[in-house]
Amino acid sequence: MTESDTPKPRLFISYSWSNLDHEAWVLSFAEELVGAGIEVILDKWDLQPGHDAHAFMESMVTDPKVNKVLLICDEVYARKSDARSGGAGTEAQIITPEIYAKKAQDKFVAVVRERDHDGRPYLPVYYKGRIYIDLSNASSYSTEFERLVRWAWGAPLNVRPPIGERPGFLTKEAATPKIASSLLLRRALESIRAGANGVAAVKEYFQTISRDLEVFRITMNEDNKETFDDLVISTIDEFMHYRNEAIEVFSTIANYNTSVEMLEVVHRFFERLLPYQYRPERVHSSYDVDFDNFNFIVHELFLYCIGIFIQNEQFDAANYLIENEYYFKDLANPENSMHSYLSFRNPMRILEFRNRRLKLNRLSLRADLLKERNKSTGVDFSCVMTADFVLYLRSQSSSDAWHTWWPETLLYSDRYGAAFEIFARAKSRRYFDRIKPLLNVKDKEELGVILTNVRSDRDRIPRWQFESINPGRLMGFDALGTTP
Repeated sequence: MTESDTPKPRLFISYSWSNLDHEAWVLSFAEELVGAGIEVILDKWDLQPGHDAHAFMESMVTDPKVNKVLLICDEVYARKSDARSGGAGTEAQIITPEIYAKKAQDKFVAVVRERDHDGRPYLPVYYKGRIYIDLSNASSYSTEFERLVRWAWGAPLNVRPPIGERPGFLTKEAATPKIASSLLLRRALESIRAGANGVAAVKEYFQTISRDLEVFRITMNEDNKETFDDLVISTIDEFMHYRNEAIEVFSTIANYNTSVEMLEVVHRFFERLLPYQYRPERVHSSYDVDFDNFNFIVHELFLYCIGIFIQNEQFDAANYLIENEYYFKDLANPENSMHSYLSFRNPMRILEFRNRRLKLNRLSLRADLLKERNKSTGVDFSCVMTADFVLYLRSQSSSDAWHTWWPETLLYSDRYGAAFEIFARAKSRRYFDRIKPLLNVKDKEELGVILTNVRSDRDRIPRWQFESINPGRLMGFDALGTTP
């Protein structure tokens, strides 16, 4: 059965006629549900003069064709249900045995419309202890309404995934690294979405991630030297959960709060990640590949952050992270403590070794990893490629062909087949004006000079053997700024 063949849910709304405002709210709420493809049965629409109200209510609760029943709970509804008085009381007498007799508990759900002075939801006694939908708070209304629609349609947001095979890393002596971040993540997301600024909560979350990333540190030795690439890949995989958390935070920031104060928190987060790509002061000797798992993790996080800001048209936010330098005391070059965004992309020799060792014959194993790992993010891969391309273009404004951003993911750009979305939209002069600061140009002519310089120097165009990119095509240069 396809999605279009799925039968529409039939839903009965049980509520009290508390007052005219409440009745108007219920009516508007029912209309919202109808707009979400749900067949709503409501007394104001379906109970006509001369009908038996008691029989109508009983049939709605017991009729197997009515597969969902909503209990709109305010103070009056809860009181009448408990006292078994009025229409709400009559429905309570019908609903109570249904709730307790049925093994399946997905037909009835309470919607909390009102809370008492202590913040406790008004719920009938027979329903207390069960999960409810909370529509009493305007700041979380849309999220809770989506939960309700998903419940009605039988399409929950979180679905149990299929059970996979035993992970290879379980054979290792060391336990999988863990970062205690879930509670901090939830606090940060709720704080931002509730409109409560969220800067302090996000800062605490990012500080925890950047501090505890240390648990993923690995070291090559004589025992693991021949298969050290396996260990690098496994730790990168083990970090994926936290990468997805960070992506959710980036997305929430992009949608709710890109204030300078919040962007400073994001900037400091990446600043604290930089040292992981280099030898710590306490370590006197190391192999370059010891930090390759961190090189990948930090690079991937930065790509997604920039990509998500661009995707949400938060161009000033993306530009803030690109143009502001990052403080890091480099042991190899102590006089240079401020670094550009280019420091978030370091080579990974271990992947070249892996490509040879396993005879994979891939043009770029790093690009492959970024592409494959994108599947679990909910972010379109074109978003990541757009970020990579913008970061590449920004680096081309320099005359130093070797001090540049290498756009790993653009190996797949030939499959995209057109200008990236922001450049396609920049056909409009107004839109092009919005993205000019992101590209660090004053006008199309200046961007044209950069493009000419890139085309005139073979070393400036990324290549993977016989594969290369066409910067002019990816930005749709000829069409930029050609319409109002």
